[in-house]
Amino acid sequence: MHAEPTSLFRSSGIRGFSAIVAEDPRHVEARKLELEVDVRFTPVSCIVQTHEGTVHAKPGDAILRGVADEQWRVSRERFADKYSPLPPTKDGESGRYLSKRYLVLALRMNAPFEVLLADGVSRLKGRAEDWLVDYGDGSLGIVAAASFARTYEILA
Repeated sequence: MHAEPTSLFRSSGIRGFSAIVAEDPRHVEARKLELEVDVRFTPVSCIVQTHEGTVHAKPGDAILRGVADEQWRVSRERFADKYSPLPPTKDGESGRYLSKRYLVLALRMNAPFEVLLADGVSRLKGRAEDWLVDYGDGSLGIVAAASFARTYEILA
């Protein structure tokens, strides 16, 4: 039995939405909902095990934990654009943060796929029905269908 090749999407690291998602007629615009998350900033390079795969974090990167105990990494460079501290947490300190309501483009995938992150090393694996999310900052990600419904609102 011959398996279908898995589609591979590559994060560019360049700000702006990728043509591969923006030009796909199936894409939707969605907005991140305001949700509280626990954040810690790693002082050293480390590996973050997400539901979708292994992600490499650099010193200063944020490691977030969500309501379903899932974790993910956000680079230090992009963190302030996406999260605000909740008192008594001060900006840049580990603690509780609120996600900002930013726009993304998303494609619900109908077959398994992979995403190579902008670091060129970290690779995520998605399943059919998972969402390929373009954050508009040069990064792509994978969000499971159930998580997408809890964390984004579809606009168009």
